[in-house]
Amino acid sequence: MSGHSKWSTIKHKKGAADAKRSKVFTKVIREITVAAKMGGEDANSNPRLRSAIVLAKSVNMPNDTMNKAIKKGVGGDKSQNWENLNYEGYGPHNVAVIVECLTDNKNRTISSVRSIFSKNNGNIGSTNSVMYMFDRKGIIEIAKDVIDEETLTEYIIDAGADDIDSSDEQKYTIETTAGELGAVHRYLEEKEVKMDSSGLDLIPQNRVEIDDVTKAAQVIKFIEALEDDDDVQNVYSNFDITESVLLQLDN
Repeated sequence: MSGHSKWSTIKHKKGAADAKRSKVFTKVIREITVAAKMGGEDANSNPRLRSAIVLAKSVNMPNDTMNKAIKKGVGGDKSQNWENLNYEGYGPHNVAVIVECLTDNKNRTISSVRSIFSKNNGNIGSTNSVMYMFDRKGIIEIAKDVIDEETLTEYIIDAGADDIDSSDEQKYTIETTAGELGAVHRYLEEKEVKMDSSGLDLIPQNRVEIDDVTKAAQVIKFIEALEDDDDVQNVYSNFDITESVLLQLDN
């Protein structure tokens, strides 16, 4: 999921991302196709496509696959009419959630998303029922084995980024304003710094801390069910898990 909670770290350790690589490929290909269709094939002038390509490279997608998706997009992709849909609401234990979907069948998507909320003791709310709790920020993630922290910090200061978080064992997380993301991204590209992801993210202003293993498992089950849906591209939430509970989940 997005939102950079500690859960993303433990999920990485469990190898959950690798286990679902084929599903990830499908979602990234869809995003590349739609980005190219909406903004053209030039990544330099199409921020959405640029972010999709960075994500594709981070999951080791072959260049041929990326290029086919771009060509399909700029060719019009008459076979499917993709639509962006957002849903907001609350999951188990009052966790706020925003679900971003990309679908060619609105009725199928809302039925599936509603079912996931319902089965996990959640409720879909109205527009802006939880969105006001989040800030849209530019987020860039870089593996720690790519560059040392001192050099990277110098780069992002020069580029105009707001902050760098190095608390994760595997990666640095760079935060920018929404408007400065493109400039920081281009600067790091010029410095030949490999990025794992780069794009706009929804960051919670405050987090709901889960300090019980059973509750944590219920929230995670809910989030994973949303992420596993074919029409769901991104899931944002304001939950976090205490270190002691994370250790229990990791065993």
